[in-house]
Amino acid sequence: MFEELLPPLNSHNLPYPDTLHPIVVHFVIAMVLFAIVCDGIGYFTKNARLYEVGWWNLVFATLSIFVAIIFGQIEAGLATPYAAAAGDLNLHTLMGWSLSALLAAITGWRYIIRLRSPESLPMAYLSLNGLLTVIVLFQVYLGDKLVWVYGLHTEAVVEAGRAGLLQ
Repeated sequence: MFEELLPPLNSHNLPYPDTLHPIVVHFVIAMVLFAIVCDGIGYFTKNARLYEVGWWNLVFATLSIFVAIIFGQIEAGLATPYAAAAGDLNLHTLMGWSLSALLAAITGWRYIIRLRSPESLPMAYLSLNGLLTVIVLFQVYLGDKLVWVYGLHTEAVVEAGRAGLLQ
């Protein structure tokens, strides 16, 4: 019934030309990691201008991660993952939502720090940035595995799925 209202799916099993989640999420990854690098260099060089650069990258990363999640959810729903890929796809989804909450909380904390003492960052905040880096890199690993190992949204895997060859 609702299928008639949706656009047809292409050879990547998507209603648009190619996956959008990886495009948006690469901006998020770059902005988060660049914010952390700027904060770290600013801390060691006592250059508060780098804190401002880190702050704005963190703000835009926090806004962008929700766009990445929306496209990720759409594309995960259309991926029709086979059994071998399902566990990693579910973990990637759970980690994505968790990362968005963590990033929003860190950005909120960073905002309070920015209001109270814009010339310095506490070591606890910088330590949490280290944890954030590890989580982001693990999420990158999972996303890479979904594409390069499991081939989700590649033409060969989509064709095999449509032919009933995947379990």
